[in-house]
Amino acid sequence: MYKVFFKDRTIFLTNGLNDNLALEADTIYKYDTKNQLYKFVTDFLNREQLKTGVVYSHDLQELFEAFKSYFTLIEAAGGLVFNSRNKFLGIHRLGKNDLPKGKLEKGESAEAASVREVKEECGLDTVKLHYRIANTYHIYFINTKPVLKQTHWFKMSTDSVVLTPQQEEDITDASWIDTGQIEQFISNTYPSVKDVLEAAGLI
Repeated sequence: MYKVFFKDRTIFLTNGLNDNLALEADTIYKYDTKNQLYKFVTDFLNREQLKTGVVYSHDLQELFEAFKSYFTLIEAAGGLVFNSRNKFLGIHRLGKNDLPKGKLEKGESAEAASVREVKEECGLDTVKLHYRIANTYHIYFINTKPVLKQTHWFKMSTDSVVLTPQQEEDITDASWIDTGQIEQFISNTYPSVKDVLEAAGLI
């Protein structure tokens, strides 16, 4: 299953429509053709009262490829970074708690981009990459063009002590978050970041 966020709304792409998902959905579509899928997506994005949409097909990968073709695809990568005291690195950007991440450069792998972005955004000297945690997806618009951003998330560690938030990227703070602060952190973050923390077993 794929979960795609649009502001505070969600589209689920699935090959198994269970009862819980069906009950949660404001609108459901069984994938048939690309044109019909495009109409469904356009309708969902334009109708703010629709909070949850579900598209299902027996061939999930075919459905996802068709769904992606509606959008301009942008790839990004970021890290859930831990220090020696098992605290994770959180940033504050544009009024929201977040995790360091950024767009892939041309020809760059997701792994390399995640390390580069974490170093740049938080001023870390050394970062060790461990493994992929999850991918997240969210929709936004550039002018009137719909964009699907896929963000690759990796678990990392660092011995660096000093944090320097990258102000030119609108980061006003970078700090280490311990387990007792997680609820406060997620009370003002994005649904996709909550999914990353959940996939990592922190919530």
